[in-house]
Amino acid sequence: MPQTLERGGVEVGKDTRLLQLQLRESEHLAEKLSQTVSDLTTVLYLKEAELQHWQSRVSHYRQEALTLAKGSNTLKTTLSEFEFTAECQSKELAALRVEQKGLKEALEQAQREKEEVLQRWMEEKRGEADRLNKYNDTQERWHRLAKQLKKHLVRKEFVPIVTSSCSGTRETSPSVIQRINDTAEIHRGHSENNCVPAVAKV
Repeated sequence: MPQTLERGGVEVGKDTRLLQLQLRESEHLAEKLSQTVSDLTTVLYLKEAELQHWQSRVSHYRQEALTLAKGSNTLKTTLSEFEFTAECQSKELAALRVEQKGLKEALEQAQREKEEVLQRWMEEKRGEADRLNKYNDTQERWHRLAKQLKKHLVRKEFVPIVTSSCSGTRETSPSVIQRINDTAEIHRGHSENNCVPAVAKV
């Protein structure tokens, strides 16, 4: 009986030590798990804070992207307006160049016509001047000739006697000098009415 009790006591002692060992292991494991949970909680807080930071960054960049998109649309609209304006200006410039070319050709034609008219006018004036010079030369030669003839006849004092065929009486006809004077007066009057001073050749 005592041996049985001793064996039972030994077995109980072994179980107690085993339980104590298991308890210490459990406590140690619980401490490790608690530390792990604490570390994970800290990491979780850090990750949450980092996540909030990145979410804030994402929101900021999303807002910036929207702003840039609006700005891009505005720039596209402005670019389209500038392109349309440039196209209109290009068309107007082409039209102005065509108009300028037409006006330049018209001006050149007008200048050519002006030169032709001026040339014809100068030729007419040159011909008129030649005619007037010739006429004046003729009148001047006639006056000189009449003056010389008058002087010559005055020196001779020749008066012819003409017999009338109707009455048979003798009468004195106008002298040759008088006839020359009359003719000179007629030419002088004609020269005063139609003649202009001699014109120098153009």
